[in-house]
This record gives sequence, C-alpha cells and structure tokens, in this order.
Amino acid sequence: MAKRNIIVIGASAGGVYALKKLVESLPANFDAAVFVVQHISPHSPSFLPDILMAAGPLPVTHPTDGEIIQTGRIYIAPPDYHMLVEYDQVIVKKGPKENRFRPSIDALFRSAAYTYGPRVIGIVLTGMLNDGTSGMWSVKRLGGVGVIQDPADAMYASMPDSVLEYVDVDYVVPVSKMAFLLEDLIKENVTVKPEIPVEETELMATEINIAAQENAFELGIQDMGELTRLTCPECNGALISIKEGKLIRYRCHTGHAFTASTLLAATTKDVEESFWKAIRSLEETVILLEQSGKQFAEGGNEKAARHYMEKAREARERARRTHDFVYQQEQLSEDKIVTVNKPQINQS
Repeated sequence: MAKRNIIVIGASAGGVYALKKLVESLPANFDAAVFVVQHISPHSPSFLPDILMAAGPLPVTHPTDGEIIQTGRIYIAPPDYHMLVEYDQVIVKKGPKENRFRPSIDALFRSAAYTYGPRVIGIVLTGMLNDGTSGMWSVKRLGGVGVIQDPADAMYASMPDSVLEYVDVDYVVPVSKMAFLLEDLIKENVTVKPEIPVEETELMATEINIAAQENAFELGIQDMGELTRLTCPECNGALISIKEGKLIRYRCHTGHAFTASTLLAATTKDVEESFWKAIRSLEETVILLEQSGKQFAEGGNEKAARHYMEKAREARERARRTHDFVYQQEQLSEDKIVTVNKPQINQS
C-alpha cells in the first residue's frame, strides 16, 4: 500500500532558522520527498539549498521544470517561481503571484493535494500573514495530514495561527519534535482519497493550471466564484470571492490570488501610496506656481505675480496637511487586527 511520502512545507519570516532545525534532525534514509517554499526576495539568488545541505544529511536542490521526483531529497522553490508537483514530476513555472508572493505556499500545497491526496503531509512554519492556510485546507480536504509549528515556538506566529483558526489540523508541535513525528507518519499506510464535489475539483485544477502559467481568463476563472466589487491590487482586475470552509479568498481574472487578510494589507498600502502621490503632485504644483509668479514679477506684472504666489501658498498648505495626514494611516491586516484585540491574559 502507498505511504505518506510527499511532504510539503511552507515558511516565511523566521523560516530559515526553523527549516535548519528541522532538516538537521531528519535521518539520511528518510523515505519521503520534501518540498519547501520559503518566501525570499525575487531579486537575488537563493543560498537556501546550500544552507540546508550543510545542516542535515539529505541532498537539497532547486529543481528544474519537469524533474522527476525522488524520495530522500529536499526540493526548494527557486526565487520568483512557483513550485508545483504533478504526475511524479516537479513543475517550476512563473505564474501569477498568490498573496503577493511567488513562490506561493498555497500553490504548492494545492498541487500536492490534488495529485497525491492522502499521501501528503502539509507543514506550515513561522511567518507573517497567512499564505499556506488555503493550501492546508486543500491538503486536509483531500485526505492529507496537517501539521503546524506550535505558534508559541514560532518566531512569527501569524501563519501557523491562521491555519489553526481556519483548518482542523492534526498536529501542533515545536520544530524540535517535528522530525520524529514525520518519521512515524511516513510509515503509515494511506486511506482512500476522499470524494469532493466536481465544482471543487474543477476549481482546484484550474488554480493549479493558473500557477503553471496557463491563461486564467481563458480557463474561465471569473465564472468559478462570486463576482465582487473589489479590484486586484496587482493589476486592477475584477475579483471573484472563493469560499473554502470558513476561509474566504479572492482571485482576479488575470490570475492573482489573495486571502482577505492579504487583500486588506494590500489595499491599505495602496491608500498610503495614493497619499504620497498626492503630496508629490501638490509639491510639483507649488514649484510650477512659484516659477510662474517669479516670471510675472520679472516682467513687471505684479498683480499676476501676487496671484500665482498666493495660489502657491495655498497648494503648499494643502501639501503640508496631506503630509501630516499620511502618518495617521494604519497598515492593516486580518492578523494584526486580531492581535491588537486579543484578550490579555492576567499573569498575576
């Protein structure tokens, strides 16, 4: 019988430390393939394979597109590329960003769940916001095992906290105990892949194909959710809403995807950027008005000069008020609101 031998791991802020601790505890004869998405800068090379190779006994690599999956190996998503799995091979493609990231944890988890079902073990480690929650929902929906780093053990608890909020996970453990848990889990025989509605299957397949660079519009993604009045912060395309259990997320017709928390963070960021653009335009207006006023004064037209200088003074004042107001804007996200309003435990 098949075993649980496909392990997908997602990490963001603080993830390198957690991954090193996990990898150094895995044995050399570990009989599973491990796939890792760690959020990193798309603008510089990744040294994570070298770091993890030095930390533990297993070979670690950035896979190439179409590479055949081997057990006893760790695959790291390369910078600025989604890493997916299907038909016993690794797919490396530059599809649309999910939660403003590429590679996306959700995209990896979703593809593994769709292809391997109950053979999958999903792990979400430390990180900010909630990339990985939707992917873990897919893993559990198709019979896989869900594991999160104990939020108390995580350098940044937002990602494991989010999974715990929206998904019925199987294990909550510190990283120090995770390797021992995995050694037990990969020995288990898998159950039958659960039946899910055809609409869910089609949506999951479509989203995997979008991450693999297929055209979201031509695939009909706009007809697979409820049309909203919201727009995509990446491309300004119309967003549909998709419900997965208690989780609501969004995808535009060009393919970008967001959880509500990530969309809220992006929207409030856009508000601040809009204020800075307004300040820039007002200050440029001041420069042009003052230059025109000086030219009129030099030409002897004092009335026009005074008029332009007065308008420059008014524009300068508006720029100052806008400048003061921009610092009152708050960068919001779902997990930030929850953290601020979380009841305080009396330690006395």
